[in-house]
Amino acid sequence: MSSAESVAIKERERDNWMSVAEGWHRRDELLRKGAAPVSEWMLTRAGIADGHQVLDIASGTGEPAIAAAHLVGDKGSVTGTDLVEEMLVFARKKARQAGLENIDFICSDGEALDFAPETFDAVTLRWGLMFMPEPGVCLASVYRLMKQGGRISIACWSDPEKNPFISLLMKTLGKYMELPKPPPGTPGIFAFADPERLRAVIEAAGFRDIELQEMEMDFIEVDSGRAYWEAMADMAAPVMQFVNQMDSATRSWFIDDVITSADALKQDGVLRMRGTTWLAAAVK
Repeated sequence: MSSAESVAIKERERDNWMSVAEGWHRRDELLRKGAAPVSEWMLTRAGIADGHQVLDIASGTGEPAIAAAHLVGDKGSVTGTDLVEEMLVFARKKARQAGLENIDFICSDGEALDFAPETFDAVTLRWGLMFMPEPGVCLASVYRLMKQGGRISIACWSDPEKNPFISLLMKTLGKYMELPKPPPGTPGIFAFADPERLRAVIEAAGFRDIELQEMEMDFIEVDSGRAYWEAMADMAAPVMQFVNQMDSATRSWFIDDVITSADALKQDGVLRMRGTTWLAAAVK
């Protein structure tokens, strides 16, 4: 990939996620609850303990960085990074409200991390690697920044069919416009749906003892199709970039279709939208 292509992808991703930053703020509790099993797995497999120096990449609105800060205590520290400053504004606010003084959030490109070698005991990267144009560059840099014996944990979404929380939107969207079909390896939400690709990029960076596990969860839990649409409109940057291109009439039809399709999945008055993610852990 050329440097110009890489820059263009990063600018697109920054713009997309900046556009939903306020929505992520509004939906923080919904996201925290849905992602809690993933965060817990990652923190455990990264071996985060009292006194550790931790790096969290693609922190978004602050997780799992804030949870890690509670684990490392006063003698440890956590550095969270994200490409989008607007996301980190809320992460800092949450950390202050939690009374945490051992955490810092820095707006930084995950492929251009500027820290001293062998600084960190553990690194976490939740649902950010797949949006990077050069994920191998990120992981090679992380390897250099970690102490010998340090552990990394990563989450990347599995196949679209196993993720109705987002694929319902995409399938419905395909009824109203022709969606681009990016070639394999193109950055995007399902770029690492193939676990062997994820294993290969981790291994190529130099890590050993690679562990891979698939986890299913109720990622979005709401009471109606309309509540589902409103939540996803706030959060789903990869989808909203297309929805925002629609004229008002088509957009209205699309939204009604999403709400009807989602309501059909309700059970016992609750709409639970499944998410399935690959989880990886490895050692330097």
